[in-house]
Formats: sequence, C-alpha cells, structure tokens
Amino acid sequence: MTKQILLVEDELILCDNYAKTIHENGYEVVTCHTKQQALEIINKRLPDLAILDIGLGDEMEAGFDLCREIRALSQTIPIIFLTARDSDVDAVSGLRLGADDYLSKDTSIHNLLARIAALFRRLEALESTSDTDQIKRGKLTVDTARFRIKWGDDIIDLSLTEFWIVHSLAKRVDHVKSKDQLMQDSNQVVADNTITSHLKRIRKKFKEADEKFDQIETVYGVGYRWKS
Repeated sequence: MTKQILLVEDELILCDNYAKTIHENGYEVVTCHTKQQALEIINKRLPDLAILDIGLGDEMEAGFDLCREIRALSQTIPIIFLTARDSDVDAVSGLRLGADDYLSKDTSIHNLLARIAALFRRLEALESTSDTDQIKRGKLTVDTARFRIKWGDDIIDLSLTEFWIVHSLAKRVDHVKSKDQLMQDSNQVVADNTITSHLKRIRKKFKEADEKFDQIETVYGVGYRWKS
C-alpha cells in the first residue's frame, strides 16, 4: 500500500515543489498551508508520516502545535520538521515535543527523501517483530511487538526514534554505544546534537515515572550505555 505523507507548508511554490518530488518517489502526498487545514486532515485520517513547517502564516508556533496534536493521537507516526528556522533552540523544542527529525530548508531534497525512507524502515522493523520479542532489564521491559516500554508498572510513552534508542541501549547492558551506532540502530541520519536531544527527552520521561532513574550513562567522548 502506498504510504501517505502529510506536508504542511505555507509557501505555496515550495510546497508544490516538495510535493511533486516526493510523489515522484512513490508516495501519496496530501498538502495543506494552515494549521486549521492540517488539523481537519489529521482528525479525519492520520497520515503515515508528517512533514511540518513551524511558522504558518501569522502563527509562529503552528508546527509545534500540530506536533503535539499528532503525538496525542499516535506515538508511532514519524514527524519531520522542515523549516527555515534552524536555531538549536527550535530544534531542541521540536524534538522535545516528540518529532523524529528536524531539517533546515537548506537541506537537499535527496536528504529529505533519505530521512523519509529511514523512518519508514523503522516502522516496518516494528511490524515484522514477533510477539515474543521482548527485552527485560531489571525494571525495564522493551516490547517491540506492541511498541511499548515499561519501567516497573509504568508505561513510558516514547516516540519512534526514542523507542529505538532505548531498544539499542538495552540490547547490550554496559556496552557503550556511540552516537553513530545509535543512529544506525534506529535507521537515522541526523546530527550529533539531535541524538543528544533525544536522550535528554528519554531521561526526562523515565524520571517522570521514577525520580531515581539513572540507568542511561553518558561516557564522555565515547557514547552512552544502559547500566546493569
């Protein structure tokens, strides 16, 4: 079945150009130019992936609002921010809201297509897992069949990217994973600071369930590991 991508972009010519190229690469593309149009679309049917600009018309934070709305409806739908706002503050804000990737509009269309394909590969990896594919590490349970992570009795709501990062770390306790290895394990091609932002968000979510949580250790200059 053809994957449907929602593209939210208020620059009409740019939107048409992106949509045309993405469609030519085998995807169905639904476009809209305002937050309200996007909300009407996602409330009727969730797309398989969303590409969001942040500022839409006079609404400077519209893309962030849409990210929140989509995440409230689904933790698994991949979300990419594609925006002219390329500050670290905006990137971190987007990732903290649950986006899987953050790209500047300066990026090439080939890079955007590569990110889209990588995110869909991760979804397919989830769908191909067996019901018995679980990792248990003390209070941690990683259930890939149900796309669910639990800490004790608490379910930790993670985005697709966050889920695969925890999965990668928990597979080999005390084994240090570099940022490059975490990117490979989660089928991502992102900047170092993006992985760092995801890990900060992951830690925050676990600490909300258990303020004493400290299982993810930073090994400075090397990477990260899940402690035994």
